[in-house]
Amino acid sequence: MYSTDNPERALVATYAPVERRRALLALLALDDVLAEVPRTTNEPALGQMRLIWWRDALTALDSAAPPAQPVLRAVANDVLRHDVTGAKLGEIPDGWAVLIETEDLDEAAMREYARLRGAVLFDSAGMALGGGDIPLAQAGEGWALADLARNLSVSDAAARAAGLARPLLTQALSRKWPVRLRALGAMAHIARMDLDTGWDRPVALGAPRRVARLGWHRLTGR
Repeated sequence: MYSTDNPERALVATYAPVERRRALLALLALDDVLAEVPRTTNEPALGQMRLIWWRDALTALDSAAPPAQPVLRAVANDVLRHDVTGAKLGEIPDGWAVLIETEDLDEAAMREYARLRGAVLFDSAGMALGGGDIPLAQAGEGWALADLARNLSVSDAAARAAGLARPLLTQALSRKWPVRLRALGAMAHIARMDLDTGWDRPVALGAPRRVARLGWHRLTGR
């Protein structure tokens, strides 16, 4: 269900506590499947309908059994038992919808997308992993904006997203992360390394220097 084709994301998953790892994998799988909507939809109205379906399906998990959909079943079985609600997760599709509904992706729209996608995902993952005194919303927003920067075709917009991401990631990574949240900290480090590479240049996934940096975070929380 969760793609491990990206060696760094596969590595990061091993940083999560074993007994809660499936929750993190389910949330990442949810984000992956939602990411496919704007990538594969040419008609905005159709994309909006697909995201509304996901929002409603996630919200319904609070009161009904999941349908025969692998990601929803994983969320229901592995995430909601950690006091995360389907209604909260239902905000993540609304974040992706910003990219479909907004013709001019200005700073306000980018921040709204980052809040609904990144902050909600990281806050929910943090709760599922056991919580901690870390600015997860900032880390999540920076992570989402860095990902956006690397996937926008318009250079001005990509540079704007990267500029918004950097201070958020810097502030979030200025703290020592507790062991149970270091998978999320590693995701934030990956986002910052991607930005350091340059939003318009290919990333050398699994390069020794990148893996070493992630390993240092796992050991020290820095």
